[in-house]
Amino acid sequence: MNKIILSLFFLALLTKGVMGQQIDKINDPVEYINPLMGTMSKPELSNGNTYPAIALPWGMNTWTAQTGKMGDGWQYTYDAYKIRGFKQTHQPSPWMNDYGQFSIMPETGRIKLDEDERASWFSHKAETAKPYYYSVYLADYNLTTEITPTERAANFRFTFPATDSAHIIIDAFDKGSYIKIIPAERKIIGYSTRNSDAVPGNFKDYFVIYFDKPFKTASVWHDNKVDSGLMELKDDHVGAVISFIMANNEQVHLKVASSFISIDQAEQNLKSEIGNDSFDVTKQKAKAVWNKTLGRLKVEGGTVDQTRTFYSCMYRMLFFPNRMYEKNAAGQIIHYSPNNGKILPGYMFAGTGFWDTFRALYPFLNLVYPSMVKEMQEGLINDYKEGGWLPEWSSPGYAQSMIGNNSASIVSEAYLKGARGYDINTLYQALIHGANNEGPLEAIGRKGVKYYNELGYIPYDVNIHESAARTLEYAYDDFAIYQLGKALNRPAAEIEVYKKRSLNYRNLFDPSIGLMRGKTKDGSWETPFNPFKWGDAFTEGNSWHYSWASLHDIQGLINLMGGKKQFIAKLDSVFILPPVFDNSYYGQTIHEIREMQIAGMGQYAHGNQPIQHMLYLYNYAGEPWKTQYWVRETMNRMYRATPDGYCGDEDNGQTSAWYVFSAMGFYPVCPASTQYILGAPLFKKVTLTLENGKKVIINAPGNSADNKYVGSLTYNGQPYDLTWLSHNKLMQGAVLNFNMVAAPNKQRGIKDSDVPYSLSNEK
Repeated sequence: MNKIILSLFFLALLTKGVMGQQIDKINDPVEYINPLMGTMSKPELSNGNTYPAIALPWGMNTWTAQTGKMGDGWQYTYDAYKIRGFKQTHQPSPWMNDYGQFSIMPETGRIKLDEDERASWFSHKAETAKPYYYSVYLADYNLTTEITPTERAANFRFTFPATDSAHIIIDAFDKGSYIKIIPAERKIIGYSTRNSDAVPGNFKDYFVIYFDKPFKTASVWHDNKVDSGLMELKDDHVGAVISFIMANNEQVHLKVASSFISIDQAEQNLKSEIGNDSFDVTKQKAKAVWNKTLGRLKVEGGTVDQTRTFYSCMYRMLFFPNRMYEKNAAGQIIHYSPNNGKILPGYMFAGTGFWDTFRALYPFLNLVYPSMVKEMQEGLINDYKEGGWLPEWSSPGYAQSMIGNNSASIVSEAYLKGARGYDINTLYQALIHGANNEGPLEAIGRKGVKYYNELGYIPYDVNIHESAARTLEYAYDDFAIYQLGKALNRPAAEIEVYKKRSLNYRNLFDPSIGLMRGKTKDGSWETPFNPFKWGDAFTEGNSWHYSWASLHDIQGLINLMGGKKQFIAKLDSVFILPPVFDNSYYGQTIHEIREMQIAGMGQYAHGNQPIQHMLYLYNYAGEPWKTQYWVRETMNRMYRATPDGYCGDEDNGQTSAWYVFSAMGFYPVCPASTQYILGAPLFKKVTLTLENGKKVIINAPGNSADNKYVGSLTYNGQPYDLTWLSHNKLMQGAVLNFNMVAAPNKQRGIKDSDVPYSLSNEK
């Protein structure tokens, strides 16, 4: 009987962990990640619009299984059932599509070159996806593909059945490609030029591939036809086919690397990153890199689901922006410039949109990985020197996408939060230049800047789309410049201009409706006006979403709305209103609208960025418990480490950063203020190990599904009623002890002296 009881006890412990109960110790955080989170997406409904990225943190190259057609931004979707190849990708978003791409596909039997014909059935039941390792069984060929990455290279392992007709297809894609086979060296070299426009005319992704088995036969191909015996070809769409005789379960290993600089540099990348390492050694090293990088944040006392979601979000965040620099044989940092096409010294990063990522992704990097931020700032200096502008969307060069001048936040926040050792004065001049000029693209510099500087807003009736959203974002960007100018001791007359302009958000507030509204050149309001109309004066949202955009002056917004009571009522209304919408500007229901409609949270549209900070604004008006409630609700409803685990586009790590910050218990509403606004932690304990060796320990032992409110808080042992945290003080190390309770404490954090920074309160 005792043995039976003991067995049942251990079974209960096992079941407790499996069924989603508390996880107290995390030794291997990478194993909690699901790279398939968010992959069940399509253009009309996004559950993330992600793909399983097999890569290292901030790696230059990423690999993924390719289920979509060549050129399809939805390159891997969970509900697909065939794989066309294994693709090197740099795609930041399906809407931006890809650059620097080619694929590798193993086969048996008759040679099949066409991507539709060669595609093989597969099942997720025979697929393993980890950040550092991918494996899948290709049913039509009875073989298994495995991939493990480095930053600029990868090891492949193919396990074949017994056959005299085993093949590996290299596809350099269309739009201009080159391939050369060198049988004596068991080697293929080539390049692909396929891109999504934001590149110079000489853009190439060079690659080199080594095989560990002699070729039976080898040929290049083009237009889906083998050119028998031909070993080299340049054409619109070329590739190579290598054939082998294989024993049962015999393996072929490939070592693959690429470069934006040259084939010789691709060879150098392969030599320095893989060298003689076996597949298993590369895999072990990749796993160690992931665990070390993830290990900066350790969570305890959450459920299995919460832990998986946390680290899966963190995984997604650690790809953006990606390295675009390389190291030559002398160990020097060099890069191909996506701005002028030259090979130049220094750092370069790419593949991110600041409209998304200035909000929480970059604040996360500044907090947890500041040495990476320093490299990124040096990369921005090179962007400015080489192209004359700071990017707002890089893919990899200047891309025509989104609005705002949010490079101002990226540059200012980094310096304000302590980044040093780079030419900040050049970056400051880049901000001044960008803030006062229209760029070569609408998404560079400031479209409509003449109107903005003269009138204090961009008029609705001057053929500049999304005019109100531009005005509101420029105002925050001006605040970021003002903050940096102060820190750099710039002349008062110079920085006061940006302080004054940062209040331009006031010019679009219509007191008759208590919301932001487009305004015409003569000063009259946009008419007719529908606050539920998406687009038009706003960007991928409506007035209910953009009316909270004065990130730097929430007190000023409270004043405009008539005081705290009215402000709270307006916040509450976002969740009370039905999810109605006017889609006439787009002529269709875009996916962002649909994702709001089906979420069951009224007008709250967490699937897109403009409103994600809004939940934290209750802190500014004396009702922080409502922030605590809605943040927990959003984490519970909108995130899970499953293929449908996001509630909209996971844009370059931003939507994931919202979750990771919120799970820690705070969020950077206004990055350039250097404050974090408190919510409530999700886990019983979070340990953040800072780069300087200090620790921020967040204890909430009473945390549970019911105990989601902050009863009291101590900071380094002292009672703490403020509703914000200082970045600079956190960097000194801290212990925060949250007393979590089931009912809100409506006496904590309600005094005027408790609220976060607002420009209107600046003395």
